[in-house]
Order: sequence, then C-alpha cells, then structure tokens
Amino acid sequence: MPSRRALITGITGQDGSYLAEFLLQKGYEVHGIVRRVALEDPEHRLSRLVEIMDRLHLHAASLESYASIHQVVEAVRPEECYHLAAQSFVSYSFDDEFSTLNANINGTHFLLAAVRNLAHEGRFYFAGSSEMFGHAEEVPQAERTRFHPRSSYGISKVAGFELTRNYREAYGMHCSSGILFNHESPRRGYEFVTRKISSGVARIRAGKAKELRLGNLGAKRDWGHAREYVTAMWRMLQQPEPDDYVIASEETHSVREFAELAFSFAGLDYRDYVVTDQALHRPAEVNLLLG
Repeated sequence: MPSRRALITGITGQDGSYLAEFLLQKGYEVHGIVRRVALEDPEHRLSRLVEIMDRLHLHAASLESYASIHQVVEAVRPEECYHLAAQSFVSYSFDDEFSTLNANINGTHFLLAAVRNLAHEGRFYFAGSSEMFGHAEEVPQAERTRFHPRSSYGISKVAGFELTRNYREAYGMHCSSGILFNHESPRRGYEFVTRKISSGVARIRAGKAKELRLGNLGAKRDWGHAREYVTAMWRMLQQPEPDDYVIASEETHSVREFAELAFSFAGLDYRDYVVTDQALHRPAEVNLLLG
C-alpha cells in the first residue's frame, strides 16, 4: 500500500518539526515547504529537522507567491495539507502589522486555492490560535465563542479561519481549523516568553546575566505541550467530516507562575532577578485565555 502524502508549511518550526516526526512514524511520505534561504543555511535554519532530514522532501517556495505555492502543490498532490506557517510572534505583529497581515492572510489564501485546484480531494488543516479570541466575552473559550482579536496576528488568524471555512462550505473541501491554545516545548523560539524565561534562568544560573526583563507578569495563558497538540492536528484530518476544534489543557497559569517555577528549579527566587519592563507590554493586552 503506497504511503499517504502530506505537505507541511512551517515544517522548520516547533509544531512543524514535531508533526513531521509524527507523520513519518505513521508511515507518511512527508513534504515540507521552506524558504530558499533555509536550504542555503541548513545548519541554522533546519536545526529542528536534523534527525529526520534524510527522510523528508523539502521544497523551496514563498507563501507570498501564488506561483511558487502552485508549483509545489502540483508536484506533491498532497492527500493531507497542514498549514502551520505564519508570522506568529504577537509582539512583532504590532511592530510590523503590514507584513503580518500580508503573509498570514495571503499565504493561507494561496495555499487553499492551490489545493482546491490541484488536490481537491486532499484534506486541509489550518492552524488557528487562541489569540483569535483576544478580549473574550466568556471564560473558558470554546468553538462557538465570539472572536475579538487584539493584535494584527490575531486578526490575520481570524481571516485565515474564515477563508478555511469558506472553502469548506463553498467548494465542499475537507478543511478544518484547529484553534490551538499556547503550546510549548524545548523547540519553542527564543522570542516567546516561555523560552525567554527558561533561557534567562539558565544564563543567570551560569553567571552570564544578572536580571531577566519581562512584560506583563499577570497575563494568564492555557499552556500545553506541542508534541501532544500536533497529534490533535492529525486526528482532525482523520474525521469523516471536516470541522473546527479548540485544543487546550483546560488550565490557566500566569507568566508570574511560570517564572517562579522556572527559577525555583534552579534554586533561585524569581523576585531577585525579574524586572518588569513596561516597554515589553502589548499595546492591547490579552489577560486571560483559557480553553
């Protein structure tokens, strides 16, 4: 029996690398879209894939170019497409909302259109985000909770969610969105607060830093583990009918709690090292996201 073909955008990231490993274990033929610069600098940009590189099929393309996306989808003809790529750092989306909106919305549209035209029977997964809820009207948030995004990143994810739903309803495609709450791992980028805290603790413990500057310590998030959440992505595309799903842990913890726990593992008191920096606060903060 031939292997199922899967195409992953964002394969070099935290979620993409875990998903690629998971699908390979399932016997899939795994293809990934990467930027051309990643192929020119594999040691740095493909570091999360080093253990499985010889089993992957990587294609250089830009999500900002429909022509290049069309070319990859035409070559692969994926039976399952996982769209994980995005400008996903919320704070950066305030600094450059134009590129965030352009890359995240157009990239989703281009990929949906290519799959519809070239692999219509394939199944499509869109990576939504709890940031879509933003200033939520209810706690916890569920699939029918009204969206109220508070950043251009959140707005771009709502647009991608609606595009995915529209392609499902208008063209009969098996398109599902996963509204994933925060999920972490050792592969998380250093710009995200959890890795900023863990790496900061390590630097302080090693005598390489004297303080750790953080933003809103009172912000609360629902944190899970990325390795578990990518299995949920796969399960969505195994369902007979497409739908949208919230993936969460049903627990919430503050940035302060995370910092306190991380410092305690190093035998340190976070209050001696953490400095609250107003410059690191978001212009429009999201205080409580819980699934």
